[in-house]
Amino acid sequence: MISVEHITKKFKKLYALDDVSASFHKGQVVSLIGPNGSGKTTLIKSILGIVQPDGGTIRFSGQAISNQYQYRDQIGYMPQIGRYPDNMTIGQVIDMIKNIRNNAGARLDEELLESYNMQALLGKNMRSLSGGTRQKVSAVLAFLFDPDVLILDEPTAGLDPLATEILKDKIMAEKEKGKLILITSHILSDLDELTTDVMYLQDGRLRLYQPIEELKELTGESRLGRAIAAVMKSGYTQLQPTPGAIIKNMEVHYA
Repeated sequence: MISVEHITKKFKKLYALDDVSASFHKGQVVSLIGPNGSGKTTLIKSILGIVQPDGGTIRFSGQAISNQYQYRDQIGYMPQIGRYPDNMTIGQVIDMIKNIRNNAGARLDEELLESYNMQALLGKNMRSLSGGTRQKVSAVLAFLFDPDVLILDEPTAGLDPLATEILKDKIMAEKEKGKLILITSHILSDLDELTTDVMYLQDGRLRLYQPIEELKELTGESRLGRAIAAVMKSGYTQLQPTPGAIIKNMEVHYA
């Protein structure tokens, strides 16, 4: 459904993305993992068309996205930090997004709005909200149009435990519908039960991309955090397998 082909992006002399290629398909929940500055957010923003790569091609449903924007109607995006007009209320922000999408006939998914009991808060100005409540607004907006693709950048950051579990349940429900979901998070325990595939980026390069169950089996670890730690400890991050590569004894073999 989405493919990135030899994507490169530099900021001054720093490579944020260095010849990254990968494909993402419906039914996958891909966890994008890596240290700060590894290229995760740059990759997400490139897929969304917010960042223009210096080289390579990104395709959505087979069509190159360069200078195209309509495809984004099929994507729900939850940014790491949601920035909204401070003088607007929550309700006004939601109405604004509905108007921007110009999709009055679309089926709206307001389940999170109800789950977070936010109806009573719709009249509150954005400037008065806590970080956690702003994050809830971002979550509501991401799922609002029942999109085919969800891109969630650090979705649980700032959420309390109950709000986190509500959001994880919602992501699991969308996973069961067969949607494509891309998630970044530093809290690997939040990803364990959600993830079907793991993508590990470091220094802008793709170091690992494979199903989570294979990764756990090959590292002998039952938890994602420990499996990634085992990979890093092994020095495997010095290799650069392509998607579909299988790790055996920390060497790369191709099916």
